Amino acid sequence: MSDITWVHTLVIGSGAAGLNAAIQLYANGVKNVLIVTEGLDKGTSINTGSDKQTYYKLAMCGDDADAPITMAETYFAGGSMHGDLALVEAALSARAFIHLVNLGLPFPRDRYGQFVGYKTDHDPRQRATSIGPYTSREMCRALIRRVHELGIAVREGENVVQLLTTENGDQKRACGAIVVRADGTPAAYGAENVILAVGGPGGLYQTSVYPTVHTGGIGLALLVGAKAQSLPESQYGLASIAFRWNVSGTYMQVIPRFVSTAADGVSDPQEFLRPYFDSVGAMNSFVFLKGYQWPFDARKAIGGSSLIDILVYIETVLKGRRVFLDFRTNPDGFRFEELSSEAYEYLRKSEALLDTPIARLLKMNPGAVELYREHGIDIEREPLEVAVCAQHNNGGLAANHWWESVNIKHLFPIGEVNGSHGVYRPGGSALNSGQVGGFRAAEYIANRYAGWTVDRELVDKAAMQSTVEIEEWLDKSKAAPTTWQAERAEFQARMTRAGAHIRSPDLLPAAVDEAWTQWRRLEAHGCAYQDTPGLIEALRNRHLCFAHAVYLEAIRFALESGVGSRGSAIVLARDGFPVHPHLDARWRIAPEDESFRDRVLETEVEPDGRVLNRWVPRRPIPREEAWFETAWARFRDGLVYEC
Repeated sequence: MSDITWVHTLVIGSGAAGLNAAIQLYANGVKNVLIVTEGLDKGTSINTGSDKQTYYKLAMCGDDADAPITMAETYFAGGSMHGDLALVEAALSARAFIHLVNLGLPFPRDRYGQFVGYKTDHDPRQRATSIGPYTSREMCRALIRRVHELGIAVREGENVVQLLTTENGDQKRACGAIVVRADGTPAAYGAENVILAVGGPGGLYQTSVYPTVHTGGIGLALLVGAKAQSLPESQYGLASIAFRWNVSGTYMQVIPRFVSTAADGVSDPQEFLRPYFDSVGAMNSFVFLKGYQWPFDARKAIGGSSLIDILVYIETVLKGRRVFLDFRTNPDGFRFEELSSEAYEYLRKSEALLDTPIARLLKMNPGAVELYREHGIDIEREPLEVAVCAQHNNGGLAANHWWESVNIKHLFPIGEVNGSHGVYRPGGSALNSGQVGGFRAAEYIANRYAGWTVDRELVDKAAMQSTVEIEEWLDKSKAAPTTWQAERAEFQARMTRAGAHIRSPDLLPAAVDEAWTQWRRLEAHGCAYQDTPGLIEALRNRHLCFAHAVYLEAIRFALESGVGSRGSAIVLARDGFPVHPHLDARWRIAPEDESFRDRVLETEVEPDGRVLNRWVPRRPIPREEAWFETAWARFRDGLVYEC
């Protein structure tokens, strides 16, 4: 291995959060910054969207009076979110948003300069905005341009395979990372600070709407003992799988035909939803509601639109069939006059009382059709295959209100890997959270960690030890009995079966045992690979497999605690409430114990490998007196940076 490359602040990941962190470090005077990434085009932010991808911010239009505390209360109402984090995300939302506007993002505004908004899910005010299906992609493009303008160093084609830490007594700190370059060679970085912006756990699931190029890296931090929180709290929803994209909004509001087929995708076509609704009109009205209520929601499993997700799960996972949305023809028996008044009036006002779903979609949102055409799928001519997919992790690593890890100093998890959110969150708030995290980490580093304190000799030793361990593991992999593809397929299938939106207390104990058995096998024998890209994927399996075992431990603990069905997951229970009279006895679900909304689940892997889970009271929203003179004095004296 070559000598260590030293950089003051190492940014791992190049999504919207990591890019903004680098820009804000530069603005705060920290210019010895390096971004390491698999590729500027390989993150979630630049590769995802929806029919109208939302950015959530403070209201900035009309007479809708808003304030940080008011917005924080909306966040806090979602449950299991710390109040100080809610307040920070609210307080900095306007600053982060205007920064994007100043970079050229064309967020809609009226002729007086007001930024118009709309209501998103779990939000009582018109705080949401959008520039269309590719809001986060255009954010990334603008941020990348700014990174290049500032001359911030970026190294692409580098895959982080190990975080480096040192210890001083009981206190651990981050100090760099080991990467494997695209040609298979290792390299080491030493750093005073590490900003971890590696996105969500997209590579953990078999059915996932995360882009295929994004797998996530939370396992890198879990492996070195970083504390996590709210890991069981994820979002799941209907998405296409040939090209991974959320089928929310207009895709549902035009009321496509749901069809399941045999595994060949052609034979035995059935409109499988109809038996579960009192009438065709009721069925179609619930499909329409999926546009508003897209994510799977435990509160809507009984008598609500999330029944559709359960029925899709039964067809795809339990029956082994395939499910398609057919926009070419209406559901059998479709009649506008049988729709709910909400659905009918929406279509009427949109001038979309047209003959077919595709005609309605072309009228209401032609870009939604063109989007698939750009990716080789013509929904005017062919059905669209869908499944219920993992979409976003509300949990992640635990950090304080400056976005520094609560137990590893100088490590700053930002973006989706930071577990700031709890059970529910307003739609689009993740984009705001990532930008806010960049501001917070950069400001704290500039005002508290601008100097050099890291022990370079200890970093040298840590880098050498990690490199030797990695090389030994790769040597074992040459004779491994299983391929990296088989190992990944195994844990992804396990997560989709046991750790997604349908959770069973009967299934999870065995799933946890199987997960750790696979992890021990992987560590002992490695996994086979054929070429350099395979070598990188094999190493990626190490932290992905470890992460999935920790996630399953957290999910099992939550279920055993009695948290019940909440957020985007239901818990099956023999003595629970029946989901639907036409479903068998296994489809009974445990009610939510809402007392857990005032607690946050913390998860930590001990040095001996034990996983510790515990519920802690959530911190309230701070209610400090904002007297200008005293606040100004505290700011001048740097006291605001005390944690």
